[in-house]
Amino acid sequence: MNSLDARSQILLKTLIERYIADGQPVGSRALSRYSGLELSPATVRNVMSDLEEMGFIASPHTSAGRIPTARGYRFFVDSLLTMQPLESARVQALQGQLMPDQPQRLINSASHLLSELTQFAGVVVAPRKDAVRIRQFEFISLAENRILLIIVTTAGDVQNRILLTRRAYSASELNGAASYLNEHFAGLSFDDIRRRLTEELRQLRSDMTELMTATVDAGAQAAEETATHYVISGETNLLDVEDLSSNMSRLRELFKLFEQRTGLMQLLDISNKAEGVQIFIGGESGLAPLDGCSVVTAPYEVDGRIVGSLGVIGPTRMAYDRVIPIVDITARLLSNALSSRH
Repeated sequence: MNSLDARSQILLKTLIERYIADGQPVGSRALSRYSGLELSPATVRNVMSDLEEMGFIASPHTSAGRIPTARGYRFFVDSLLTMQPLESARVQALQGQLMPDQPQRLINSASHLLSELTQFAGVVVAPRKDAVRIRQFEFISLAENRILLIIVTTAGDVQNRILLTRRAYSASELNGAASYLNEHFAGLSFDDIRRRLTEELRQLRSDMTELMTATVDAGAQAAEETATHYVISGETNLLDVEDLSSNMSRLRELFKLFEQRTGLMQLLDISNKAEGVQIFIGGESGLAPLDGCSVVTAPYEVDGRIVGSLGVIGPTRMAYDRVIPIVDITARLLSNALSSRH
């Protein structure tokens, strides 16, 4: 990173703060007025020209003003930002909304709070559950080639899945298959079941192979869905953000990313391995739909162990001085609320 002298830093900080506040390219006159420096517009123009050459600001072709680049935002966030801590009355109010309760309700509340406080999208990755272990399988024939699979886990959760098979199975075949699975695989996770079943299917009658394989595939998918998930709130707030809504195809890509979940999960997982607040600006996330966005994340804990992460997704032109403390304090309050349940 190029080192900037004090004057350049003040002008870059002023430019970014003005742009975040107004959303308009900032010209040299505005900069000399707001920066508090006794500089002529010509001197300001020279400094801006240097900053542009270093890649901190850019000039949109329709205007004489300048706007920050992702690199400019990164320098601003790392070196120039003055945080606006939440006032204690606000923190207490938040604490009141994150009371120790069912974990899932807490996760939903935290996601909603992040979105409400920032007016962007709030996301919370729920604590990953241990591998789901099976207590019992049951099959019920619905119609010709449709079978209802009922999975009961050792934790008492019940999952239902519809299996579509190439042929119909009689009641005695379904009972036999359920007995076989319960006898051989009760207490195991789906990973273990899949490994052992692959071996044992070779010795099984081949006409039962399809049913067994479909059962394990459907069960593994159900287990994965319950093992880890995230809650996202306020995505529709992003429709009101002019910087994002002006590009509908990018916005569509962004909403697709929220639906698919995998990419976002990987990004948020990085936060689980980090300490404190992480900020991904534009392309730093490695996810193309987030090019025009910033993601501010923080891990949260239960009894001192990191179990998940939360964050805010908004435009790169966000008030970082406000958003970062909100993410930080919400992570701490969620950690406290989840830990005091134990």
